[in-house]
Amino acid sequence: MSIASTPPTTPESTPERAFRRTAPLAHARENTREHLRAVPPLTAPATVPLAREAVQDAVEPVTVDLPAVVSAGLVVPTLNGPVDYANFDHAASTPALVSVKAAVDSALRTYSSVHRGNGYASKVTSAWYEQAREEVATFVGARDGDQVVFTRNSTDSFNLLARALPRDTQVFVFETEHHAALLPWKDRQTTRLPVPGSAADAAVLLRTALMARHSRHRLVVLTGASNVTGEVWPVRELAAIARKAGARVVLDAAQYAPHRRVDLADLGVDYVVLSGHKLYAPFGAGVLAGRSDWLDAATPYLAGGGATKAVTERGVTWHTGAARHEAGSPNVIGAVALAAACHALRAGAEAVEAHETSLGTALIDGLRAIDGVETYSLFGEDHERVAVATFTIDGLDSSLVSAALSAEHGIGVRDGKFCAHLCVDILLDDPYGEAPGTAIRASVGLGTTAEHVQRLLAAVADLAANGPQAAYEATAEGWLPVEDTRDLSPARPW
Repeated sequence: MSIASTPPTTPESTPERAFRRTAPLAHARENTREHLRAVPPLTAPATVPLAREAVQDAVEPVTVDLPAVVSAGLVVPTLNGPVDYANFDHAASTPALVSVKAAVDSALRTYSSVHRGNGYASKVTSAWYEQAREEVATFVGARDGDQVVFTRNSTDSFNLLARALPRDTQVFVFETEHHAALLPWKDRQTTRLPVPGSAADAAVLLRTALMARHSRHRLVVLTGASNVTGEVWPVRELAAIARKAGARVVLDAAQYAPHRRVDLADLGVDYVVLSGHKLYAPFGAGVLAGRSDWLDAATPYLAGGGATKAVTERGVTWHTGAARHEAGSPNVIGAVALAAACHALRAGAEAVEAHETSLGTALIDGLRAIDGVETYSLFGEDHERVAVATFTIDGLDSSLVSAALSAEHGIGVRDGKFCAHLCVDILLDDPYGEAPGTAIRASVGLGTTAEHVQRLLAAVADLAANGPQAAYEATAEGWLPVEDTRDLSPARPW
């Protein structure tokens, strides 16, 4: 639901949410659990009331060498003056890494045509483009014979694969999936599995569906980590069930790859899909990597130069391999950026996981401790997750909460249904999407600090107890302060 279509609500006029389906979000790692002392927002009263037991220890920053982001130190306007931007919207799009920007700057100096010319710049650009493919192949654990096809994003990758499926392929997909993974498949050949109540339930649902629907070709669509709750799915177990039934598996790693190691063989999947803009490389590149036979047999995704081996009056001979589906001048800069991000994240994997585990645990524990805040999960509070928390505040519209966090505290979160409407509707007890139910998602990443977590939790606690500090009105652009003193129209960057 868009912000513009959300009716204005107030704590007095909005009924308390009646649904409490799941336990609060789980701890990401039990052995690294740290608790948070409630710290007031910059302009809040000296104390913030918490109805549940307040935790005692403040968030401690992890002292590790993390890949740096270009947005570090970004200052944004609020109703109370400029503050350091607290980015909790990494699950939607990530800032670029400093190393990614440096790689892009280097590539731009010699940018030229790819596979089209003999000039020095063209030769260098072509070499870097194919080396980027090799780097991404290493990042996803590509096997001998696997292809790495550069696309625009995850949605583009799934649509490419959907176009490449053999005609009689039966697709199995959980309704928890992001729309990018849920919607590209032909309706008559798609079996949607209901939202599971546990990891064991997911296995039973998949096994039962595979036994009931037989076809020569079958494809199971799985997610690595939920973009709604951050919970890590039992990919190895579910992939094993699929393989035993003779089905192939495609893994949506858009939310998984920034936080966990991806390995096609280790996970037991046939294809993997990911997006650069969620992987600290927001330069318009994504990837579909995996088995080559279906891709080589399919009609090219785009018809045009680069995909053609020969064009005569008698017809067209198409390339096999990645070039078959990469017609036109490719996004070299996006490929270089994505490869640079993959290299940096692979080298800093331990530091990244330690950072996100510490802050993610503090975030989730802190939200659970606030009276009037409800957190959500699919598989229960003890299930492993990446550093994502989805929550609601009793009596407050989620879009209003998001607007207040930004305007009053300089905090960026996401509100809505996160392109996973079926999943969110179930979590909010609205399976038919009839109520305007939405939620707030806070996602930790390399642009998040311990102070940001403290500020978010204090701001949420104040909102739950007292509501927004300013008066807001619903406009075509969403909720805005009635008296907005911020400059929201900066000069164009060009």
